[in-house]
Amino acid sequence: MPPAPNATTSLYPTQSVVQGWVQRQLKKGWLKVSIAGLWLSFVAAHVAADSPPAQWLDRRLQTLFFEMRGPVTAPDNIVILAIDDESFTQAEHYRADPEQYQALAPIANTPWERRAYGIAIERLLQAGAQAVAVDVLLFTDSSYGAADDAALASVLNRYGDRVVLAATYDDANLRQGALIRPLQPIAAFLDTPIHTGAVNFPIDPDGRIHRHGRAYLDDLERIMADIDEASTVENQAGQIQSFAEATLQAAQVDHAPPRGEFINFYGPSRTFTQVPFWYVLDPDPWANQLDQGRFFQDKIVLIGATAKFLQDFHQAPFSETLLHPEALAGVEILANDVANLQRGNAIRQLLNRPWLRALLVLSTGAGFGLLLWRINRPVARLGWTVAVGGLWFWLSYSAFVLGGYLLPTGAPIIGFMVIGGAYIVADIVTEQMRKQRLRQTLEQYVTSPIVQEIISQQEDLQDLLKLREAEVIGLLLGNRYRITRLLGAGGFGETYVAEDTQRPGSPTCVVKQLRIMSNDPKAHRLGRRFFLGEAETLERLGHHDQIPRLLAYFEAHHSFYLVEEMIEGRVLKEELSSRRPMPQTYVLDMLQGLLPVIAFVHSQGVIHRDIKPSNIIRRKSDGRLVLIDFGAVKQISNQLADTDANFTSTVGVGTQGYMPSEQAAGMPKFGSDLYALGITALEALTGIPSYALKRDANGEVLWRYEVPKVHPAFADVLTRMVLYDFTERYQSAWDVLKDLETVAVALRNQGGEEPDAFPQPSPPDEDLEAGTDATSLLPENWGTGTDGTLNPESEFPTLN
Repeated sequence: MPPAPNATTSLYPTQSVVQGWVQRQLKKGWLKVSIAGLWLSFVAAHVAADSPPAQWLDRRLQTLFFEMRGPVTAPDNIVILAIDDESFTQAEHYRADPEQYQALAPIANTPWERRAYGIAIERLLQAGAQAVAVDVLLFTDSSYGAADDAALASVLNRYGDRVVLAATYDDANLRQGALIRPLQPIAAFLDTPIHTGAVNFPIDPDGRIHRHGRAYLDDLERIMADIDEASTVENQAGQIQSFAEATLQAAQVDHAPPRGEFINFYGPSRTFTQVPFWYVLDPDPWANQLDQGRFFQDKIVLIGATAKFLQDFHQAPFSETLLHPEALAGVEILANDVANLQRGNAIRQLLNRPWLRALLVLSTGAGFGLLLWRINRPVARLGWTVAVGGLWFWLSYSAFVLGGYLLPTGAPIIGFMVIGGAYIVADIVTEQMRKQRLRQTLEQYVTSPIVQEIISQQEDLQDLLKLREAEVIGLLLGNRYRITRLLGAGGFGETYVAEDTQRPGSPTCVVKQLRIMSNDPKAHRLGRRFFLGEAETLERLGHHDQIPRLLAYFEAHHSFYLVEEMIEGRVLKEELSSRRPMPQTYVLDMLQGLLPVIAFVHSQGVIHRDIKPSNIIRRKSDGRLVLIDFGAVKQISNQLADTDANFTSTVGVGTQGYMPSEQAAGMPKFGSDLYALGITALEALTGIPSYALKRDANGEVLWRYEVPKVHPAFADVLTRMVLYDFTERYQSAWDVLKDLETVAVALRNQGGEEPDAFPQPSPPDEDLEAGTDATSLLPENWGTGTDGTLNPESEFPTLN
């Protein structure tokens, strides 16, 4: 069956059907819940699998927590004897005077002789150190010969039970899956009563060291057990100690098993006390700086490299971060490990098993989803998402700092974001689809007065008017006026710029249309009567030189048209758009130029009701101010609406900021126009938009402090014009002019900089008034009494 002649066929029927289906599903809510649930399950699956991305996120946050907490005091019984740059530079002193610096001979060359470590170990232990742990790999023979190894072995034979030497696993062999053994010190040292400890640490997915050395050995045991349960490596991995464990054993310090596998780092580089290695060899610093070695009494001493060229540096918390760019040396990480094991303050996971952490993510995410289900506003959902995510972050940080516990942090926050994002995105999609469907509907009915009223109030729909403009340009109204431009549209009709084709030169004029939005013949008759009355009023007003003349009026196509003079010039709003305060004489000239016009309007029994900078034009031909936009068609539209509804409306017509309270309540007075003009004057004098002028608790405008040098008499006139109580305000324009005569003499005698005749406007995109400049119809019964009646004093002919 073919469509009806007037039916509209969609250009995209399939797209429309799909959009409608999606919008209905989104409104039901289950679709957004399903999407959120799928994403939440995806996050939880990563947590349950303890995947690298999940670990990476938590380790990054763990590093951030350390940064936020900051450094804390390290144990004073752990000291680092640093193989540092300063110690290497001592070789220059030895080479300059070998006899004087004979004690530095063992470190005169690189690498150092091993007897240097033997001398240091002996002196430290004789001075009362609890233990000495050497973070130097000694798994090959000395390059200085067997005598050098023998010298160190002799010391280890005497003190080895309180000495720890480093062992290590080769990660390259481990990656190849070979049967690996730890690289241990040479046999000459192993045959002494020393302790050995592995200096390896596990590297987490963020590339940093977070866990204890024991965690590396535990991971190694698990890996090798998977390869071969009978592996030799497994047995040795289970037997060897971490460097921290071996150090405390050598120091005979009892300690409980680690409470967690994460190192509680004390701070950045040099948090632990460091002593240059050469201090132990040279008699002078040994005696003076180290008090003959008594400094080391009852201390655990770690010997390790901190010199830059040795490159024994690693990424960790407090290492190569934004606040702490300096890297931590390996011996410093070992010191943190030893201190944690000694004090028992390691950091541990609150939930050790990944599936428990995944369950936490699912439960918290589901609870948050139920919370968002009960909230309908997208902004509120966004606020709750940010708030809950922030709350969980600070809860995790508090548990970390106060209790030494690691809560799952990154995954739950991601879960909150995923759920909140799913809801918010669904809301946005729903809103955009609603707007798209509305737009498609409005495109089909753009000629409707009601639709044009909707479009005129929505900036994002203004381009639809271009469609209408393309339709009307070139139309001939009344067989005389050819439309050249669409100025605007509203519920009352449209305003055009047109050419008068029946006058020489086809001069430009303004044509205002009034459409009767009713099929009732009675409404049409009433509309014609109102229209004729208002046309007569505009005809009388147009006799004034500073009011546009009414050129013609006619009826055509069930609409009424007013043809008015086109004023060439610049709107006062453009002159004030720079927002710089204007001189008092500028404001005085403006008032004296407009008050006679307003007095004339009032003498005709008319109230303008919409005086503002955008309704005042400085005429190009003579520079005089012209009052425009009496808006007769809007007033007729209101009267027709009132008549059609069989009640009296108290609709306030005007612009927010310029409209006094009595006008907003639907009871305008002559003083209402004076109030609007006064606000316009204050806007020019202060440079402050009308909506931004401050008011006190009684509604009075507070402006004098903005212009401290204003003439007192002039200020009094302006203040009286904008009083909140209309009974205290000026009652006629002539009264204002009379008071300004005296002020004018004083101001002009006072002198001062005169304003430009045509101040330069600011660019259009800097219009600060745009958001408040539209003439508005305030809600019905706004500001009236409970009986809804009007003040009889206001019921004279008014034009807005």
